[in-house]
Amino acid sequence: MRILVVEDEPELRELLQKAFAEAGFTVDAVGEWASADADLCTTAFDAVLLDLGLPDGDGLTLLRALRRRGTATPVLVLTARDALEDRVSGLDAGADDYVVKPFYTAEVVARIRALLRRPGQALGLSMVEGNVTFDTAARSVEVDGAPLVLTRRELALLELLMRQAGRVISKAAIEDGLYGFDDEVSANAIEVLVHRLRRRLAGAGASIAIHTLRGIGYMLTEASG
Repeated sequence: MRILVVEDEPELRELLQKAFAEAGFTVDAVGEWASADADLCTTAFDAVLLDLGLPDGDGLTLLRALRRRGTATPVLVLTARDALEDRVSGLDAGADDYVVKPFYTAEVVARIRALLRRPGQALGLSMVEGNVTFDTAARSVEVDGAPLVLTRRELALLELLMRQAGRVISKAAIEDGLYGFDDEVSANAIEVLVHRLRRRLAGAGASIAIHTLRGIGYMLTEASG
């Protein structure tokens, strides 16, 4: 899943980016109102962490603009404004949750996961295809009940494929889901990643297969035979 962190303090922005990356998210992070607005207009995010005190604009204005455009993406507001009226204003503007600084990054990650588990959002507690179970909260995979250790990027790819099981996902869509704006992606990065994941699944005896449709994309199904 891909999230946008909008925070003008560089150290805090980097800390949040690292925490969410370690939790299995693809993370884009910006420190200005204008950059956030441009990203939100061009990229589909699963959730947004939004600081209100941005150097070139008020985060509430950005939030209201997002809701006026009809975007229902969950937004968690991060702010040093701790007065009751500030929290009410944020929620009335369309925020889904509100965290006052200072905070623990682990709590912020947990709150985003809670938002994404709401009905109609992207995160379920577990997914099952064949004999493979993916626990999205624990970021763990089991094959026939036995743990399968995967890298962060392999986990992200498997999650994306399992969410769209039986449907073709284009290479471009996989890149968008797995890599942020600042990530360097080689021409064959997706092919290499798919190959590695296939090998790990086969080695663990998984009853699912990743099919390549040349020039179109990839599809996960239960293995035949």
